[in-house]
Amino acid sequence: MPETKPTVLVLTALALEYAAVRPHIEDREERVHHNGTRVEIGRLPDSPWQVAISELGVGAERAAALATQLIEWLRPQAVFFVGVAGSLKNDIGIGDVVVGTQVYEIHGGKQTSEGFKVRPKALPSSHALEQAARSAARDLDDVEVHFAPIATGDVVLADSGSDIARFIESHYNDAGAIEMEGSGAANAARFSGQSDALVIRGVSDHANAGKSLADAGGSQKLAAAQAASVTVAVLRKHLPRGRGSADSEEGPQEHHGGDHLDFRDGTFYGTVIGKQTGNR
Repeated sequence: MPETKPTVLVLTALALEYAAVRPHIEDREERVHHNGTRVEIGRLPDSPWQVAISELGVGAERAAALATQLIEWLRPQAVFFVGVAGSLKNDIGIGDVVVGTQVYEIHGGKQTSEGFKVRPKALPSSHALEQAARSAARDLDDVEVHFAPIATGDVVLADSGSDIARFIESHYNDAGAIEMEGSGAANAARFSGQSDALVIRGVSDHANAGKSLADAGGSQKLAAAQAASVTVAVLRKHLPRGRGSADSEEGPQEHHGGDHLDFRDGTFYGTVIGKQTGNR
C-alpha cells in the first residue's frame, strides 16, 4: 500500500487568503465533508506534508465550529489559521507578518455596576510550531516576521481612538495584531487533544482610519501572500510526529552505545536492571 502522508490543516476566512495559500499546494483534489464543508487536499513540495486548505468565512464562533468538524474528519497533526490582520504596534508595518505566540479572546469579562471587569483568556500556541517559525524566519529575506500575541475579537477595528482600541491597549497591550478567527481555530485544536495550532497573520492595515485606503491599495493581497509564504516556510521546517532527526523538534530517534536503551520501536513493560561500566 502507498504511504499516507501526515496531514496539516490550513484554514482561512477570506477568498483572497485562500487564494494566497492555494498555489503553494500541488496535485490538489477537492473533498466534501458530509455536512458540506469543502477542502482541497494536495502535497506541499519539498516537505513530508499533505496539506488540506479550507475557506471558512468570518468570525471566531464559525471558525471554531467548522475547524472542529474538519479536525474530527481529517485528523491533522497541525492546524494553522492564515490570513490578514490589523497591526496594533507602530513598528509592525503593512506587509509584515505576525506569528501568534498566544491568542487573546478580548471579549471575555463581566459587566458589573462598577463597570466592565476583564477576565482575560489566552490560548498558547504550539511550542514546536513556534520554534519552527522562528527557525524559518531567520531564512526569510523578503518578509519581516514578528512574534507576539494576537488579539481575536468580533470587530473590524478601523478607529485607533475608539473605546475598543483603548480597551485593547489597556488590557492586552502586548498584542501585535488584531483579527477575528484565531481563537476559534486555536480552541478547536486544543479541545481535539491531537492537533498543534498556530495563527499566522500578514498585516494589511494599522487598525485605524486609514484601513479603507490601505485595503483599496492592495494591502490585503500583499499581506495574505506574505502570511502564506511564512506558513509554507514553517511547514518545511516542522517535521511530523515520529519523523524526528538530530536537528528536529523531537531530537534523535536512535543512538547506539553509552547508557541508551534501544528497543527498536517496541514496547517494554517492567523494570530495567543494569550495570554501568567504563569511565565517564
